[in-house]
Amino acid sequence: MDTLSYKTKSANAQTVDKQWLLVDVADLPLGRAATSIATLLRGKHKPNFTPHVDCGDNVVVINASKIQLSGNKWEQKEYIRHTGYPGGQRVLTATQVHAKDATRLVEKAVKGMLPKNKLGADLFRNLRVYADANHNQEGQQPQAININDRI
Repeated sequence: MDTLSYKTKSANAQTVDKQWLLVDVADLPLGRAATSIATLLRGKHKPNFTPHVDCGDNVVVINASKIQLSGNKWEQKEYIRHTGYPGGQRVLTATQVHAKDATRLVEKAVKGMLPKNKLGADLFRNLRVYADANHNQEGQQPQAININDRI
């Protein structure tokens, strides 16, 4: 019996096969779309997934301005930040964040689902979010993927 056939293969930066994926999130719930995008970024859908390596794909998200929130989340969901000064806590609702920058809702939802370390920061750099259907990654020839099949 060949013992090497049972050896676990770990992916590294040289052996990872990174692709460009195009995801359309129009009329999809924010959280469900974000979990699928985070899975694609992390690479958990690949058979050679290794937790400490960036083995995920580059993801281009289009139509972020058409994302959906259920219930009263547009008015009740709050995004809190702090300036660092006393009394500097700032609160924005989902409607205000969407009006300011339509891509920010998707970016914040996906970033919250990635690891909180250097790997998570590297994975987040593989995400490109656009408010409408126009994007700048035509040169990479992204493969369109339907995340409704993944949800």
